[in-house]
Amino acid sequence: MPLYHDDDQTMLQDTVRPFMAAEGSIETQLRHWRDRECKDGFGHALWKQFAEMGFAGMLAGEEDGGLGMGHVEAGIVLEEIGRNLTPSPFLTTSVVGVTALNDASKDMRDQWLPGIIAGDTVLGIAIDEGAKFRPTHIAMQAERSGNGFKLNGRKQFVIQGASADMLIVAARTGGSVGETNGITLFAVEKDAAGLSAEAARLVDSAMGAHVAFDNVEVTADAVIGEVDQGWDVLTKMLHAGQTGAAAETVGVGAGAMDMTVNYLKERKQFGRTIGSFQALQHRAAHLYSEMEIARSTVLKAQQLLDEGDEGAPLMVSVAKAKASRAANLVVREGVQMHGGIGMTDEYDIGLYMKRDRALAEFMGDANYHANRVAEMNGY
Repeated sequence: MPLYHDDDQTMLQDTVRPFMAAEGSIETQLRHWRDRECKDGFGHALWKQFAEMGFAGMLAGEEDGGLGMGHVEAGIVLEEIGRNLTPSPFLTTSVVGVTALNDASKDMRDQWLPGIIAGDTVLGIAIDEGAKFRPTHIAMQAERSGNGFKLNGRKQFVIQGASADMLIVAARTGGSVGETNGITLFAVEKDAAGLSAEAARLVDSAMGAHVAFDNVEVTADAVIGEVDQGWDVLTKMLHAGQTGAAAETVGVGAGAMDMTVNYLKERKQFGRTIGSFQALQHRAAHLYSEMEIARSTVLKAQQLLDEGDEGAPLMVSVAKAKASRAANLVVREGVQMHGGIGMTDEYDIGLYMKRDRALAEFMGDANYHANRVAEMNGY
């Protein structure tokens, strides 16, 4: 497929971009909720608007009331979320969470998807247990108990984990740490006995949580997919989340680059705009080329995922690694080109650096995915 959007996707982009710029701006959303120390870290009114626009249920099937769209369309929304640094549960709920629920039973889909599509429900994704993303290192135990399971363990850095209505939890029902067999996914409601969440504000002002499970009992109906065979569904979730995070990262880089280029056109030194200096022009051109390459790799990963192509896993890691490195270059250069004011909270460029840092760690940093690319290519 060509590496550009078709007519329908372009129309979606033309709808999303002005909407996010008007309703999801840094001033009206990120700074507003951060400065009020909002316990959720995002605005529920905006989440309802996402639903009214049809965004919240983009990846849900039409038979479940969703739009039945793909990762390319979700990526269009995510890039604009990144461009505006909009705090939102879209990535974790509408992308990762819905991807998991699409493989769940009809009863579970009927229970959770209507609330997501309506903008009333938020999901948390509980996978990580250590400081770094290592999905095969899941050690949390889920032991059989009666007609269900009893969960014990801790999960770290669960985005919106303290305010989520339901957590999708990866636990081990068999096998050993480091193995893919024996992992099972569970849907755990927020008011389950023995479940506790300690909220923590992340570097980008989003809200995460350290979640503890102390003999949390769930029925067999809470299983997503098959017992001991959750790795396949988990892999789909990870690929959706990684590609989505890469798309949002491209938006972060694009927003930071636009802000920096505008500053180069306005800031004067020695009687000239600093953007007229050739050295800075070369650096700006380098940032543009890196972001275009990153955007192309992300679009290719989205297309392969939507096609179910066997090459999708490789391209997902290429996209996550490239987007992370390109955006990191852009935000660092942006802060430097702004000079001393780039380090102050008064200017938004520093906020882009913080969001980039958080997204880089989400579901694997650049080094993790570069290593995966090497492994998949036999190195």
